Amino acid sequence: MSAGGLAVLAVLVLFALGSLAGAGGDPDAIVGPRLQPPGPGWWLGTDNLGRSVLPRVMEGVGTTLLLSSIAVLLTAVLSAAFGILAGYRGGYLNELVMRLVEVLYSFPAIVLAILVAAVLGPGQTAALASIVLVTIPLMTRLVRGAAVAVSQRDYVTSAVISGARLPRVLVRHVLPNVAGTIAVQGTYALSVGIAVEGGLSFLGFGVQPPQASLGVLIQQGGTYMIAAPWLILGPGVVLVAAILAINVVGDGLRDRLEPRETRSLT
Repeated sequence: MSAGGLAVLAVLVLFALGSLAGAGGDPDAIVGPRLQPPGPGWWLGTDNLGRSVLPRVMEGVGTTLLLSSIAVLLTAVLSAAFGILAGYRGGYLNELVMRLVEVLYSFPAIVLAILVAAVLGPGQTAALASIVLVTIPLMTRLVRGAAVAVSQRDYVTSAVISGARLPRVLVRHVLPNVAGTIAVQGTYALSVGIAVEGGLSFLGFGVQPPQASLGVLIQQGGTYMIAAPWLILGPGVVLVAAILAINVVGDGLRDRLEPRETRSLT
């Protein structure tokens, strides 16, 4: 299953790279009549302005993947820093980090994203910040739990007794042993980030036209859902496929990096 997920992700990345290289054509060029169904010359149909939907979907894939990936990288860095420090040091630092995480975790994802957009204003910055704030609580909690377990192991105790300084202990001994947790949760955070970007842009608070993202394309296609269903079908299928593929890859990483202990049935 994870191989299938990787194959779908590879196709989506090729779509994004093809858009940058102009393989699909100019996403803003008018190529035919308005609201034409899929056919030769416009394989996913045309939109309300006569633009081919295919290059716009390719551009949307690139925008959504890029924004979500950058946000998840930021989340991974911040979660690793806060989670490892809180788990290793404990005390007031642990309480402070965990209380902040619980406050963020208490908000529904889309509500928190809309609040961020209301403060920062609609646009890519709002989408980026929203994804980080939505994905950072769970990853920080899990990294913190892994760091607590690692910090109690003998090799960490030996490093401390030998006089190793705190940065060295954290970077050389704790971080490598929680990297699996970060990688697994990073894949799930990426799928959440894609969903958040799609929802935020659909509501008009994320990426703004004329730039295309999957959420923007679904929002624009919803206006013509009866007359031209292909406008919403193309980006919608791609969005669902991206989220499912990333979750399948995440399951594969979890089974490989965090194998469960086998239990006897007797």
